[in-house]
Amino acid sequence: MVKRRTFLETAALATGAAFGRMPLPSGAAGPTIGIQVGAVSFVDEGTEKVIDLLAESAGVNTLFVASFTYGRGIAGRQPRGSPLPDHEVQEYDDAFRGGNFATPHPQLYRRTTIAPEKAPDHPGYDVLADVIPAAHRRRVKVIAWFEDVFRSDVPGFDRAVEADLHGRPTARACLRNPSTREFWLALVEDYLRHYDVDGLMWGSERQGPLGEALGASHGGAARPAEAGCFCPHCVAAARAQGLDAERARRGFLALERWVGELREGRRPADGAFVTFWRILVEHPEVLAWERLWTEGLRDTYREMHARARAVAPDKPIGWHIWHNNSFSPFYRAEQDYVAFADYSDFLKVVGYNNCAGPRMARYARNVNATLFADLTPEETLQLLYRLQQYPNEKPLDRIRIEGLSADYVRRETRRAVAGAPAGMRIWPGIDVDVPTGADEKKTQPEDVREAVKAAFEGGAHGIILSRKYSEMRLANLRAAGEALRARPPA
Repeated sequence: MVKRRTFLETAALATGAAFGRMPLPSGAAGPTIGIQVGAVSFVDEGTEKVIDLLAESAGVNTLFVASFTYGRGIAGRQPRGSPLPDHEVQEYDDAFRGGNFATPHPQLYRRTTIAPEKAPDHPGYDVLADVIPAAHRRRVKVIAWFEDVFRSDVPGFDRAVEADLHGRPTARACLRNPSTREFWLALVEDYLRHYDVDGLMWGSERQGPLGEALGASHGGAARPAEAGCFCPHCVAAARAQGLDAERARRGFLALERWVGELREGRRPADGAFVTFWRILVEHPEVLAWERLWTEGLRDTYREMHARARAVAPDKPIGWHIWHNNSFSPFYRAEQDYVAFADYSDFLKVVGYNNCAGPRMARYARNVNATLFADLTPEETLQLLYRLQQYPNEKPLDRIRIEGLSADYVRRETRRAVAGAPAGMRIWPGIDVDVPTGADEKKTQPEDVREAVKAAFEGGAHGIILSRKYSEMRLANLRAAGEALRARPPA
């Protein structure tokens, strides 16, 4: 059995892990062993206690600290309906709001209408100011981790939202709206100027209008009426590229009618897929509008990367790649790892194999109701397995309760490493107790051990235990450490 001090020293030595193409501080090189953790965990359990526990149990040498979000996916305690883990305060935080869990500096946000709210959840507490010194004393790195999740009642947010197919405001920030872009740039500068962070990671779990119209995600069903964005900023960008916004809108209206007919049980005489393809042929602006949206996201990456370089050229910045990448061949086609080369130092490629079972089942049923309505749900799933290159996964009636295999983690890691340019670090996200439904797959220690092993067999440069420490059981964290100790020497 490895003694606590020995394990902590080993974890500390690994802290010199490579961060993309950035110069390294002094220290031994080794894999990045990261974990996502929110402010509530340090407040509930004590900052030094949490850092030591994570290093001892799971070999963690890098903390991805949830610094800005209005969502519960990476911050707050476990949401009600899911069991609380065997640590932290044993009560639900139903009043969670979110925001900036550090301290925003208002002078940097003068060019955006979106208010830089400090999260009210822990009054007087600045998670980065608290965690960074304690982590650095232990040679543990701290990455500020933030995501594209807002609340509709954030002051000024209503002036930065997308407009849907019918011109109505949505609850999503428009990536081409100057207020949205300037907010993210200000946040990048804020964290790099005012905190001794070791890097930044940002995530946007969204897709373009075509995916929304098709219901091509593991979330809700098709929402063709909400396809966008058709705000003045996006229409102006389209015009500058020679695209006709009205023709694109007519194409999405045709998709809306097609989805409506399928929902009513009125199957087209030529079938669902042929009719869909006919719409694309007759309205090529639909795909052009999809590309316009995707380029808006890529431009956001580019500008955030450029601002980070200008402020702190020695600090890496990278991106969380949404789990939909594992299910949707359409979304995957837009996540071209080669295209990330010019504005990325690392990628966190989500490989959550346990919750991937229920999520893949939902995705298959969603697209079986639209694009693949000519097939059975099982046939749709088998087609997706072929397209996504998952030859060893279970049928539809089993994946919801058994999840996907560690082979999926290995394949997704290998694909990312093969596709990424030399020097870009690939850190797969490892599923540790990501919540699922009451009768769906739950993470077990062996799942974690096998996923960690598979990630490194796929060529990973490190791993990120996900989604957040406040939903993880300690036995599953220890399993990650066991898998790391079992790795053969480099």
